Amino acid sequence: MSVQDSRPPAVQGGSTGAEVPRGRLAALRQALSALPRAALGNLIAKLMMVGLGLAITVVVARHGPQVQGAFALFVAVESALLTLFTGLGLWLARQMSQQQQDLADGQHGQALPMLQGVLRAAVAFGLLASLVLVAVSWWARAMPYTYLWLLAMAAPFLLLVPTATGLWLGEGRMWPINVAQVSAPASVLVGLGGAWWITQGGQGSRSTVLLVLTAWVTGKSIVAVVTAFYALRHARQRDERLEDGFAGSRLAAFLQKPPGWMAQWPFVATIGITNVIGLLNYRVSLFLVERFDGLSTTGVYSVAVTAAELLWLLSSSVTVSVYSRIGHPDVKVAAAMTVQAVRINVLSTLLAAPVLLGLAWWGLPWVMGPAYEASLLPLAALLPGVAAYAAASSLSAFYTNHLGRPQLSGAIAGMSLTISFCVGWFLVPMWGPLGAGVASSTGYIVAIMAAYGVFLKHAGLPVRALWQPSLTRVE
Repeated sequence: MSVQDSRPPAVQGGSTGAEVPRGRLAALRQALSALPRAALGNLIAKLMMVGLGLAITVVVARHGPQVQGAFALFVAVESALLTLFTGLGLWLARQMSQQQQDLADGQHGQALPMLQGVLRAAVAFGLLASLVLVAVSWWARAMPYTYLWLLAMAAPFLLLVPTATGLWLGEGRMWPINVAQVSAPASVLVGLGGAWWITQGGQGSRSTVLLVLTAWVTGKSIVAVVTAFYALRHARQRDERLEDGFAGSRLAAFLQKPPGWMAQWPFVATIGITNVIGLLNYRVSLFLVERFDGLSTTGVYSVAVTAAELLWLLSSSVTVSVYSRIGHPDVKVAAAMTVQAVRINVLSTLLAAPVLLGLAWWGLPWVMGPAYEASLLPLAALLPGVAAYAAASSLSAFYTNHLGRPQLSGAIAGMSLTISFCVGWFLVPMWGPLGAGVASSTGYIVAIMAAYGVFLKHAGLPVRALWQPSLTRVE
């Protein structure tokens, strides 16, 4: 997910404190009116995911900080596995996005062979990753790394979701993506409820950790298999409809042989490496806290990270809904859509951040337990950087889907990672989780400023285009 400006469009000139909120709300309403309706559905799905994600966090956290810490680190390793191979799904999304324009020009490419190719690759890479995970689990001595054999068993299935949903992402079809996104945490929550019933809220035992992690990988694996089969069915029906439409027409001469991802493996590999760098950027603070303060403190800090990153669900819903339009071959159209998404992301997160902090300050220790009161100050330190970084997904989509240069996202995420790690290595031993929050925020804010500059250069836009809609209006 990539980058952003810390000055919202509404906060310019000499406005007073009373005028700023009204200006932000007016600008947000104006920006929202330009979004496709699919964004609303995706936002609703994201809100459902927020509720389910919070419920999962509460259930796990109630088992105690040690279980929460093991769970957070296990999920971080799983996320690294998934992001390493997301290039397959994004390659497919880019092909489908470009085909939308090809169809308008009377050309037709088949989706099913492309989808089958990337799904086979996902299973193969998952099996390869399984061997590595089993080896790490065999040699590890500490939780949760001793349980990575669970992730090894699920790896070939878990990779199916980010790969298969690339089909719908490129077409701009949101509801199948929404269903897959909501079903995964819903199924996990059911499994966690069973684990809670079996252990009856056991605190920190190895058997409790094992049950929690088993529920996580089982729920996600079931949803992944169902999603893959549904995507194959949809691709087959799509191709059949298009072939029927082209039958007997001179346009049949334009039938295209679908490209294979192997021919563009550097693009796929670059996306994977870039996304892993991005994930490390988000999770390096967790591993620093574990290194200096132990697993229980990591569990407390991970709650602050989870709460802060809820803001990114707002921004990612906007980006997913316009991903295919950001990939438009015309730079003016792509840049205009990107700027529109960035405006919405900045304004919505600025409005939501103080609300999120207030709710957490009031309810988090009460819902999760007194031990998690220590996560509130780290949360306050994280929110400025998280809010600044909320439009990263939109800018990353421009780099990847329009320019075809995911390495730009990787360079920016690498900058943020380097800053966060260096500052965190100095601050975490002194301030603990609070130092980790300050370090992450610092990395996000510095990197987002650089990312804006990169985007504006490639889009051929001045800085004021971010708050002056007339400069990005497409006739």
